[in-house]
Amino acid sequence: MFRLITIEREYGCGGGAIAAQLAQHLGWTLWDRRLTEEIARLADVDASAVKRCDERMDGRFYRLAKAFWRGSHERSSHLTGQAFDTDCMMAMMEEITAKIAKEGNSVVVGRGAPYFLRDQPDTFHVFLYAPRAEKLRRLVEDGATQSEAEDLVDTVDRERVAYVKHYFDADWPTRSLYNVMINTAVGNESVIQTILHTMHLIEGQPKATDYERPKVPSSV
Repeated sequence: MFRLITIEREYGCGGGAIAAQLAQHLGWTLWDRRLTEEIARLADVDASAVKRCDERMDGRFYRLAKAFWRGSHERSSHLTGQAFDTDCMMAMMEEITAKIAKEGNSVVVGRGAPYFLRDQPDTFHVFLYAPRAEKLRRLVEDGATQSEAEDLVDTVDRERVAYVKHYFDADWPTRSLYNVMINTAVGNESVIQTILHTMHLIEGQPKATDYERPKVPSSV
């Protein structure tokens, strides 16, 4: 039986709203903004610091500077504990997702969750996408200007590609991870029903060893 659902999504396709509606329907815990808040609490930093690292690589200049500081034990000691960056966030994400896996009954949005939970057999993995026009429509509907929406659609997913490649050495999206990939242009309710229906179908499938072996006809 599935106890966890991960929702990976293209930016602007409505994945966050769909995940929230799905969690509400199931009565499960939603780990989206809550992930940001939990990481901020554990790291003892402001949530804005976590958001800056959210599914994106640290800037090239910062990474070069960090490598330089690591070249000196004295300087490295000076840096330790003072800087919150994506490396810190990823270490905490691994810890938090292990905790979520034990608790179960959770919907987890992005942030590498499909990769952290890839070997968790009770996890149902979903990837949501949409045509560009649909993503722009949703973002403008949520309050972005047309130019802002176009810029976000063009840049955010590129950052996610780099993030997944760096931390998981995988292409984004990694299609083999997902139980289902759905175009959200069909509407939120249809997406949610498709997820629930597919989960039910998979849960109802007997294991290979449970199938009755075909009878071999006796020779005449």
